[in-house]
Amino acid sequence: MVKKTPDELYPILKRFAEKKGITLNPDEEFAKSLIEGFLKKDEMEGYRACPCRLTVGDKEWDRDIICPCDYMMDDVAEFGACFCSLYVSNEYADNVRDGDNIHVSIPERRPIEKLFYPEDE
Repeated sequence: MVKKTPDELYPILKRFAEKKGITLNPDEEFAKSLIEGFLKKDEMEGYRACPCRLTVGDKEWDRDIICPCDYMMDDVAEFGACFCSLYVSNEYADNVRDGDNIHVSIPERRPIEKLFYPEDE
């Protein structure tokens, strides 16, 4: 399988987001750095987990945080952005384009029991 680059994935993920009624963070440099992050996780772990979350190396355990994570749409609906701010609402994107320096802390929705692998406890 040919590996894609952040530049190649950006428009693909943007189309995916738009089908969901949202968009990618319009700060392309920032968005592409996040895409690079989940591509590095893919190299290390074998799956494209959220670049802003710790993974345990077990795809089944981490399935809920494979990008786009299970929490993405709820985060965007409530806060305007997902946990890592790759996926954002259209309003959030408009504010970024208008030059607003938006920094929103998104609370972790992942259940506490999923934050640590059972062997680590």
